[in-house]
Amino acid sequence: MKTATHPSTPRRDFSGDASLLRIAALAAVIGALSTVAAHVLLTMIRFFTDLFFYGKFSFAELSPADNTLGPWVIGIPVIGGLIIGLIARYGTEAIRGHGIPEAIEAILFKRSAMSPKVAVLKPVSSGIAIGSGGPFGAEGPIIMTGGAIGSLIAQHFHLTSGERKSLLVAGAVAGMTAVFGTPVAAVLMAVELLLFELRPRSLLPVATACAVAGFLRPLAIGSGALFPVATAPVAPIALLSCLAAGIACGALAWLMSTALYRVEDGFHRLPIHWMWWPALGGLAVGIGGYFEPRALGVGYDVIGDLLHNHMVASAIVGLLAVKLVIWLIALGSGTSGGVLAPLLMLGAGLGALLGPYLPGAEPALWPLVFMAATLGGMMRAPVMAVVFAFELTHDANALLPLLAAAAGAYGFTVLTMGRSILTEKIARRGHHIYREYGIDPLERHSVAEVMSTDVHYIDADATISEVLATQFGPGQKHRGFPVTRAGLVVGMVARDTLDGHPPAMRVGDLFGANPPLVALPGETCRAVATRLAVHGIERLPVVAQTGHAQLLGVVSRSDLIKASATLHDEEHERRTLRTLPLMRRP
Repeated sequence: MKTATHPSTPRRDFSGDASLLRIAALAAVIGALSTVAAHVLLTMIRFFTDLFFYGKFSFAELSPADNTLGPWVIGIPVIGGLIIGLIARYGTEAIRGHGIPEAIEAILFKRSAMSPKVAVLKPVSSGIAIGSGGPFGAEGPIIMTGGAIGSLIAQHFHLTSGERKSLLVAGAVAGMTAVFGTPVAAVLMAVELLLFELRPRSLLPVATACAVAGFLRPLAIGSGALFPVATAPVAPIALLSCLAAGIACGALAWLMSTALYRVEDGFHRLPIHWMWWPALGGLAVGIGGYFEPRALGVGYDVIGDLLHNHMVASAIVGLLAVKLVIWLIALGSGTSGGVLAPLLMLGAGLGALLGPYLPGAEPALWPLVFMAATLGGMMRAPVMAVVFAFELTHDANALLPLLAAAAGAYGFTVLTMGRSILTEKIARRGHHIYREYGIDPLERHSVAEVMSTDVHYIDADATISEVLATQFGPGQKHRGFPVTRAGLVVGMVARDTLDGHPPAMRVGDLFGANPPLVALPGETCRAVATRLAVHGIERLPVVAQTGHAQLLGVVSRSDLIKASATLHDEEHERRTLRTLPLMRRP
């Protein structure tokens, strides 16, 4: 590749300007509002729980498992499902589902624009669904609600789609921070699941919103770890146990994801309108709740008991079986509710059952390890899962086992599952999401590295007939030529640019007083490729600096392809760079 450099165009590590401060300030406001929304959602869950199961207009924290309704409890989730179906049909269908796929879809395919209906009806519907016994968590709904708040605020400002995305995600993960008290894990969720990029314009507002939500959470919801746990350091043999745990949790994630979408397919085959599906799902929840009351609702108390080994194996088996079945049926019916809390419960339960048989650590460690590994494998976000489990428990001794098990589960699901529980729903709507992130080779190379410097140019005073005779035709060196006047670029011409004009017309007269479209040597190839695509052109003159268009070269689409050659070499060319002495041929 021919190279050229110029001291007036230094390159920077990051792109960014003063607009970052404005986005961060908006994110701070969104973080505060998402904290309020989380408080409202949790309050509504308590209100509807008290109303449905105890007939009280109160906000006391009562468990649906302690109800005295007897067989009448079967009808409570059915009533909740009927209400959800009506809200979805006559309000907005966007409330259906567990929230995260819907947020991803808005980010990638709807220019990060969400409606006010979602901000209002999603928490209401989720409060009704969970308050009537739905076996869900509050995190999915608050992610959707916080995202809607961020999107609505962003829509009132003159922002790009990328900036709106940053504020939508900031609201989503700030809500998660408020519910669980896990600000760092929330930032990692944004990076691993929602942003689809890692750059200052997205990371700064997300981190700001999570920090604000973390500081405000004690005022609105409470402080401290949600499930405090303290375990002893592990022995080296625990590494094998962690890998076994990871494989088991990966298998559980595969089972849950596969079963969920088969249940959903079953509902789609029913000869009734989808509005009635949540009521049918509620019937399954009611029957399961009648036989196993602790399977109803969010189940944070159950998660705490599992993490502290306060349940016997027989009770765990029955509870997990019912929880899994009613969660699959209810979520497959299209009601409103989250997946994180059920994943935490099922993973912790599996760990409580298998923990006594795993060497290298005390049994109290394994429910926590299995919980994080199940979350990491199901979400395909192992780092987030590790930090999430740590922030939920504040157990530093568990960090290494958490990492090993989450990595094992992640590897298992990557190899065995084409899509995750989050992306399968979006794929069924016709949008495939590729979740491998890497530095674009066009971002790694500058225009100076790929541009052509041996360039023929045309004088602006030349006539069209002269140019056609000397530059175009047999032996033509370039498909397009820069046009200069007094050494400065005024534009680019190709053969079709000249067609239809009088032969005696001077080439320079084709261009108006507006400055020409150019590229700078220090710009990234990605920036120039975008400019070519937006304007529908094939090449640009490269100049020393904007405002002083001294010609340095030309960059074309074919030049930009050169940057991808390094990526091909890195990804596909396999070489042995060193060999052991015993392996060398004589």
